[in-house]
Amino acid sequence: MTIGTPVSTPFTASSTALEIVAGLDLSGRRAVVTGGGSGIGIETARALAAVGADVTLAVRKPEQGERARADIVASTGNDRVAVARLDLDDPASVAAFVAAWDGPLHILVNNAGIMASPLMRTPQGWEMQFATNHLGHFALATGLHPALAAAQGARVVSVSSAAHLRSPVVFDDIHFQRREYEPWSAYGQSKTANVLFAVEATRRWADDGILVNALHPGAIQTNLQRYVTEEDLARLRALSGPAAPTWKTPEQGAATSVLVAASPLLDGVGGRYFEDCQQAGPNQPGTRTGVAAYALDPEAATRLWQTTTQTLTP
Repeated sequence: MTIGTPVSTPFTASSTALEIVAGLDLSGRRAVVTGGGSGIGIETARALAAVGADVTLAVRKPEQGERARADIVASTGNDRVAVARLDLDDPASVAAFVAAWDGPLHILVNNAGIMASPLMRTPQGWEMQFATNHLGHFALATGLHPALAAAQGARVVSVSSAAHLRSPVVFDDIHFQRREYEPWSAYGQSKTANVLFAVEATRRWADDGILVNALHPGAIQTNLQRYVTEEDLARLRALSGPAAPTWKTPEQGAATSVLVAASPLLDGVGGRYFEDCQQAGPNQPGTRTGVAAYALDPEAATRLWQTTTQTLTP
């Protein structure tokens, strides 16, 4: 299920999240969007709410979540939008969110993230980008597995990045205990982990009706870049040719997430990587598009699952 027949859709890089859901009815479906208080998270949540879903914004800052909730309710007319606190780098916070959840969960969008931060560690000694982007979302998804299985056809969205092309998961030193820390390599490693999670979760959970796909949303200026220097941003904007990012609005950036979360075009599809609303092909050297072979490697996916489970076991 990792590659199979490539999925093709009528949507493009310029499609918006609301265009993806046009004509759909998600009434009775329940969704969780991590990082739903801003950026592509709020636009993902808005699109799902616009077609009737009950949406929970899982956010680190509840006051920001409440503002997002009010915005979504005002723009969609759907008042079935809730806010819940979730701090992905804190296992106790993830466990509390899981414990508080009741009933089935049809859509889980693992969207929150931290990008290119200086070296920071959790109290457990985990490198912060890997802890937030992968470990926290892994704990959340596995903790909510019974709720996802109960939905009988759930989807999990693993928001990755073209930055996964910067680094595989370096199993010998995931947390930069021995190698020199480099912010973009650490980010890339965590984003590769997001793809590998989709591969292995689909393998393990497909019989429960749960399908997991990963995606690159595109280059969007959001709070995600709070640790990225102006120098780095200027360098990215100056790139040209196949290595240059295509800049999107948040509404366009959320489109591929929403496609993976809700489109009937992806029924039965799991363990794949999407960009610009299409299934991505293999990465070609010198480009920022496509998926790295190491990110779809089933052996690496299984190893990551085992390593993560051991890491999170007290």
